[in-house]
Amino acid sequence: MLKEACSSADFVAAQLTQDNDRYSALGAHLRAHPPGSVVTVARGSSDHAANYAAYLIMARLGRIVASLPMSLVTLNNAPLLAKDALAIAVSQSGQSPDVVEPIRYFREGGATTVALVNDAASPLGQSAEWTMPLHAGPELSVAATKSFITSLVAAARLVGHWQDDAALLQAIEQLPDALRAATQFDWSPALDVLTPASRIMVVGRGISFPVALESALKFKETSVIQAEAFSGAEIKHGPMALIHDGYPLLIFATRGPSQAGQIALAEEMRGRGANVLLAAPDDVKERNLTLPVAATPDLDPIVAIQAFYVMAANLSIARGLDPDKPRHLSKVTKTN
Repeated sequence: MLKEACSSADFVAAQLTQDNDRYSALGAHLRAHPPGSVVTVARGSSDHAANYAAYLIMARLGRIVASLPMSLVTLNNAPLLAKDALAIAVSQSGQSPDVVEPIRYFREGGATTVALVNDAASPLGQSAEWTMPLHAGPELSVAATKSFITSLVAAARLVGHWQDDAALLQAIEQLPDALRAATQFDWSPALDVLTPASRIMVVGRGISFPVALESALKFKETSVIQAEAFSGAEIKHGPMALIHDGYPLLIFATRGPSQAGQIALAEEMRGRGANVLLAAPDDVKERNLTLPVAATPDLDPIVAIQAFYVMAANLSIARGLDPDKPRHLSKVTKTN
């Protein structure tokens, strides 16, 4: 896991040298034929990447995006109106029937279908009209790392080309260097807090919420910590009742409109006795974990999760576990 996570920069650099004409053509197609609705289709880490794609699409292009409950297609046979929709599937393996079948359904119904998938020859890659390979190479670790990061980058490229935003596309080109730098950030203070922990809340908001979702999953997968992800706006609607002296919270305060609220939340939770790990850029004095930043705030989650992955792998080892052999899990999960 650690080796693959730290290799992400090289695979992102490789991805950025390929498929530019295809992304440009897809962007031109979406501008010429604006979708009437947008849905994402994904599970697990890929769903967190889809959440990031949805945020970018809504924030930058004004299109409302929904995460498709796949059982509507695979189990319920619901009569969904696919014409003029955009369906975006995200997957590392492209094998799971509940990701493949909805894309086939939407394509047959007249939707524009896009697959951000590592294995372009997979059933998903063969089912979508627009298959955009992640170019993450074989991923041996059960816990996805480099495939997640390359999924985020592919999502950002899709949005940049759809928006025809030269500044965003130029910022994406700088990601490999930012990712390499992110692997060197020292998050060892988190190990002192989390090595003995049995549970944790991970908090994000806005563009950082997908990072909170992914971090909570990795805590469960690789360190057997009961972790839940919440939006900073949700934590006071019930979850705060769980807070007691020493309760650990990891709060992501990436740059952007939600940052001030996340910093204020960290201070409030500290006042309530929580053991808060505030991850924020180096200009935030209240932080105890330093977040790397990208060339633009919309790309900050990509380098933030890179720093987290290094810590997560080391945390698993500190807890006497093997991050490469999470119990009960396998690399490819097939559900209907």
